[in-house]
Amino acid sequence: MTEHSLWRFSRALHRAINDRHFADIEALIDEDVEWALYGPIDMFPFLGARQGKDAVLEVIRQLADNFQVRRFDRESIMLGVDSAASMVRYSLTALDSNKPISLRVAQFAQFRAGKLVSMRVLIDTFDLVEQALGRAIHLPMMTSVG
Repeated sequence: MTEHSLWRFSRALHRAINDRHFADIEALIDEDVEWALYGPIDMFPFLGARQGKDAVLEVIRQLADNFQVRRFDRESIMLGVDSAASMVRYSLTALDSNKPISLRVAQFAQFRAGKLVSMRVLIDTFDLVEQALGRAIHLPMMTSVG
């Protein structure tokens, strides 16, 4: 049995972010990849949708410029022949402040011939924004009057 594409991609992505070694990840991304990291684009401009290998590699470089992955724990995972979905908890360090950041993401990936053709990542953004701001966000109380 061969190794699932997600495992190769995951190792290469973490090497690219932590070690700035981009050759392995570049070889695993399709030229026409669709990529979307859903989160607060105003605070983190590398989030959002991208199309094409060069655009995705630029996002990965920006991630490497801003964060180091300290730890990640897969909470759950489902693998298909050419697809994968997972819930992952990441422990990162912001490189500019050495501040620890913890976040939870849901990832949905599709592969063709061992290369990533689609990646969608949903980030628990409320918690991420509080950590980035360094304070709790107080929202107005929502009540129903009747």
